[in-house]
Amino acid sequence: MSKSKVVELPVLDADAVVPCCPPITAGELSLEDAERMAGMFKALSDPVRLRLFSKVASHPGGEACVCDISDVGVSQPTVSHHLKKLKDAGLLTSERRGTWVYYKVAPSVVAAMSAMLDLRG
Repeated sequence: MSKSKVVELPVLDADAVVPCCPPITAGELSLEDAERMAGMFKALSDPVRLRLFSKVASHPGGEACVCDISDVGVSQPTVSHHLKKLKDAGLLTSERRGTWVYYKVAPSVVAAMSAMLDLRG
């Protein structure tokens, strides 16, 4: 039996969305936009990274200490590696507090990815 639960994510202010690329229906992507978006999607294409991203996004308060999300079936150094990849892609932000690092989803970037894939365009 699954122990997962549905968590309601915060609604983003449309004015807070920082577009990274035009919607896919607006025309052909530039090489620069395609490379930027590919990096973000590539970061999410790994199952461990997607699980970590989900754990951060669904964590109460919208942020998670690395100590609370590291149980994804890989070693701690590997968790750190994957979190760094997500951060480098711009999908997560982090803040060090004492000896722990806390991660948050970068909502404007995720909203921009969603807007880029919006076919209603």
